[in-house]
Amino acid sequence: MRKDPEQTAPSAPRKSASRSAAPAVKPRVALVLQGGGALGAYQAGVYQALHEHDLTPDWVVGTSIGAINAALIAGNPRETRIARLREFWETVAHPDLFDLRQVPDALRPWATRVTTLDTFLRGAPGFFRPRPLNAFSLGLPVSPEDASFYSTAELGETLSRLVDFDYLNSQSGIRMTVAAVKVTCGTLVNFDSREQPLGPEHVMASGALPPGFAPVRVDGELYWDGGLYSNTPLEAVLNDEPRTNLLCMMVDLWHADGPEPRTLEEVQTREKDVTFASRSQRHIDAYLQQYHLRRAAHALYKRLPREMLTQEDKQMMAELGADSTIHIVRLAYAGRDWNMASKDVNFARGSVLWRWEQGYQDGLRAIALGKGCAFSETDAGIVVHDLPSGHTQVQPEKTTERSA
Repeated sequence: MRKDPEQTAPSAPRKSASRSAAPAVKPRVALVLQGGGALGAYQAGVYQALHEHDLTPDWVVGTSIGAINAALIAGNPRETRIARLREFWETVAHPDLFDLRQVPDALRPWATRVTTLDTFLRGAPGFFRPRPLNAFSLGLPVSPEDASFYSTAELGETLSRLVDFDYLNSQSGIRMTVAAVKVTCGTLVNFDSREQPLGPEHVMASGALPPGFAPVRVDGELYWDGGLYSNTPLEAVLNDEPRTNLLCMMVDLWHADGPEPRTLEEVQTREKDVTFASRSQRHIDAYLQQYHLRRAAHALYKRLPREMLTQEDKQMMAELGADSTIHIVRLAYAGRDWNMASKDVNFARGSVLWRWEQGYQDGLRAIALGKGCAFSETDAGIVVHDLPSGHTQVQPEKTTERSA
């Protein structure tokens, strides 16, 4: 029997343990959350582990469902964050067809598919609903804000209820960045609470994946899901200035690697995995190239006589020479969900609970890995740590009923 994540959490004091292992100058902590629909319950579990071990991120960056989880984290005081995350996922989850623990293994995938079909037909409460008498479905022209199969008006209401946007935009709040694509030109735009006040519309824009969801208008422009351009918003972290030591927890929900597909569903599953899997290595390689160029430019500046340097030169030299290290701890959702192409629409309660628990257990292991990250002066630029395979990767159909 598997227990609720809260029940499996260590009972020993956590604050003193985490701080005693911290370096003298504490690095910033960033949490990067990928898009992935119902798979995002895994991210909530990861955050719970960080939360309980006093590793609250200074900055949360998200796309699509990652943007929603980011808003629930950044838009609430510490003491209510877990409760708000739980309330959201309890709201959108569908009841299981029957107790999956009481039926043969062969019936479990079938039961989950029925529940997922119900989501397609009726939507997810508090998130999205089918549009009645939808002209768009018939191929007829509609207003851009209605150009989709589902309405996300309920998501706007849910965000307004569960997220304190005044708190999110205050100086005391966690910095939040969400990514969306401008419909008319395909440009990726990052909405950042450090640069502008954010509201429900920015979060909804980040998750407006067509043709299921309609674009969201922000300041007169239409935006779609940021995952259409880049589903893992790591680039926002790597391009941030000024550069400082940073521990980045990056949560991936899709598998770049997978078996050769043989059936229509396997092809559709691989297509989604390939489309939405992380492109983080490309961003990391680009960052390292720029990092070494900056160091080379700084070395050249140092060879010039001081009297030749203007004040602007000295400022640029200081910026180029600011040594910093980014440690990236990559957590990957290990569930295969019977290789269902619709796994991101599987809001079955048992699957949501299982993903949350997997995220929690992986989060605990990521914390242990992060504690060993050294931030002393180095010329590495970026150090990537992949979370080793653990022993919590059970089949989602084996999950027990418990509170999420």
